[in-house]
Amino acid sequence: MEFLDFEQPIKELEEQLKSCRLVGEENGVDVTQACKQIEQAIEESKKKIYSNLTPWQKVQLSRHPSRPYSLDYIYQLTDNTFLEFHGDRNFGDDKAMVGGMGRIQDIPFMIIGQQKGKNTKERQYRRFGMSNPEGYRKALRLMKLAEKFNMPIVTLIDTPGAYPGLEAEERGQGEAIARNIFEMMRLSVPVICIIIGEGASGGALGIGVGNRVYMMENTWYSVISPENCSAILWRSWDYKEEAATKMKMTPNDMLSLGIIDGIIDEPLGGAHYDPTKAGINLKEQILKSYQELAKISPAELSKQRQEKFLAMGEYSG
Repeated sequence: MEFLDFEQPIKELEEQLKSCRLVGEENGVDVTQACKQIEQAIEESKKKIYSNLTPWQKVQLSRHPSRPYSLDYIYQLTDNTFLEFHGDRNFGDDKAMVGGMGRIQDIPFMIIGQQKGKNTKERQYRRFGMSNPEGYRKALRLMKLAEKFNMPIVTLIDTPGAYPGLEAEERGQGEAIARNIFEMMRLSVPVICIIIGEGASGGALGIGVGNRVYMMENTWYSVISPENCSAILWRSWDYKEEAATKMKMTPNDMLSLGIIDGIIDEPLGGAHYDPTKAGINLKEQILKSYQELAKISPAELSKQRQEKFLAMGEYSG
């Protein structure tokens, strides 16, 4: 387990627990009581740390290398019934965007997500979850296919942004994202969007227009990352923590602003501590939302989605 800077007290206690057990094994001594006290101290330390996370600490947790990614959740949600589709039928197959059909409790869903990598080679292969235009066009192709067969759509958002390379701009990155936003507004089937990690900029919004939008507990959602915001405003990354606080990018901030519809709980310490439990919580929210949206007519689903996003940013003087 990799520990972040603010998790060092937990790391020290975990090392003490490991040493305690090792002493017991090597010397044949009963250390049950001593180990139990350390375990209690670990639990108390976790509760103290994770109940008072700053916005920047939540950003760090959303990027934890052991955190589950889209495919991890997809395979758990669908009990390995997932059939992945490839290609945008125009240019190529974007490995940063995955999608296909799968059954969640015998209900067929079209599930689309942004996929990061778990090691250096895979991160390069997936481009750190940053999609090219063909990724967004693949996602839209799958959404249209879902609409044709009256199939609900789930999108799992986890990206530091759309890919910023020259080739992406040459192939119409901005148009691809704008087209997705436009077409998602008009879909006649239920659309459920969930931020499972990072939700940055148009890269997230390109698959983020839904009837219901949720965030997992330790995630963030904003037009720009704290580091880049700091670089623009202060000409330095040194103010990223201050930027994270002022940008109101945490789930609680988004809920209070009416941007999202709810927050999905994570296991104590983050989804990486218990990915199975995190997946169960995710599945429960998806099924609950689907049952609500399944009662709404196709025309009303589209209208509700449009009104939801058009209302964002309204204020009275």
